[in-house]
Amino acid sequence: MQIPTFDDATAARERIAPYIHRTPVLTSSYLNERTGAQLFFKCENFQKAGAFKVRGASNAVFGLPEEIAQKGVATHSSGNHALSLSYAAGRRGIPCYVVMPRTAPQAKKDAVIGYGGTITECEPSTSSREEVFAQVHARTGADFVHPYNDPRVIAGQATCSMELLEQTDGLDAVVAPIGGGGMISGTCLSLSTLAPEVAIYAAEPEQADDAARSFRAGHIIADDAPQTVADGLKVPLKDLTWHFVKTHVSDILTASEEEIIAAMKLIWQRMKIVMEPSSAVPLATILKNPDVFAGKRVGVIITGGNVDLDKLPWMQG
Repeated sequence: MQIPTFDDATAARERIAPYIHRTPVLTSSYLNERTGAQLFFKCENFQKAGAFKVRGASNAVFGLPEEIAQKGVATHSSGNHALSLSYAAGRRGIPCYVVMPRTAPQAKKDAVIGYGGTITECEPSTSSREEVFAQVHARTGADFVHPYNDPRVIAGQATCSMELLEQTDGLDAVVAPIGGGGMISGTCLSLSTLAPEVAIYAAEPEQADDAARSFRAGHIIADDAPQTVADGLKVPLKDLTWHFVKTHVSDILTASEEEIIAAMKLIWQRMKIVMEPSSAVPLATILKNPDVFAGKRVGVIITGGNVDLDKLPWMQG
C-alpha cells in the first residue's frame, strides 16, 4: 500500500494547475443563522467537469509516462470520476475507458461521451462493476486509475483543502461527504500537515452508512449495492482511504434521505447554486448536529454539481 505524502500533494497542485479551476468559497448569512456556525462553502460544483474529482484524475493522467499514457486510462465509476478522467484524458489526447452502472445519471453518461470517453455499462453493484471492469482492463491494457483508492488520486484531491485553507482566515472544522473516501483522504492529507488542529468530519447517507459502521467497528465494512439519492456515495472504503479515515477523521455523521434532499433544496434556494445530492450531505449533517458545530468556523466542501435536471429529487413521486 503506497500512502501518498504531503510532498505528493504539493507536486500534484503544480501539475494540475493548468487544467483545473481554483474554485470560490461562498458564505450564507441565512445558513449561518440557521446552524449557529460560520460556514464556508468550497464550491467544487464550479470545478472543471463539475466536480472535485477532476483534481485527482488530472494528477493521475498528467503524471503518466508517455509510453504508458499511449494505451490510455480506464476506470469504473458511477459518474463524476468517470467524466473527470474522460476530461483529463481528452486534454492529454489519450483514450479513456469507463465502466458505469446502467442506472448512473444520464447527465453524467452524456458528459463522459462528450469528453471522448468510451462507456461499458454494468449492473448497479460493486461486484458487477469490478467484474465488468476486469474484462475492459484486460482487453485494453489501459492504466487503471481507481476512483479513490489510488495515491495519485488522493494527492490530487488534497489540493482542494489546500485552497480552502488559503481562502479562509482559520477554521475549526471541515466537513466533506464520504463514499469511497477519496475527498476525505485528500482533506486529511492536507490538513494533518498544514492545520492539524482542524477537526475533520465525514458526512454520509444513513442508507449507505458503511463508512460510519466501519469507523465504529475499527475495520472496513463494505455494502454491495446500497440505495440512496446521493448516488456518488454508494461505494465502500478501501485500504488506502481507510488508512486516512481511521487515522485523522474525528467522526462520521449521517443524514436521512429526507434530510439530504431538504439540505440540497435549501442551498439551491438560498445560495442559488446547483449542487448534486451527494454534495448536500455535509450541510444535512450540520443541521442535524448543531451542538457539534455551534460557534465554530466550518469549511464545507460542496463536491459536485452534475445533476440530472429532469429528475430533481424533490420533483419525484
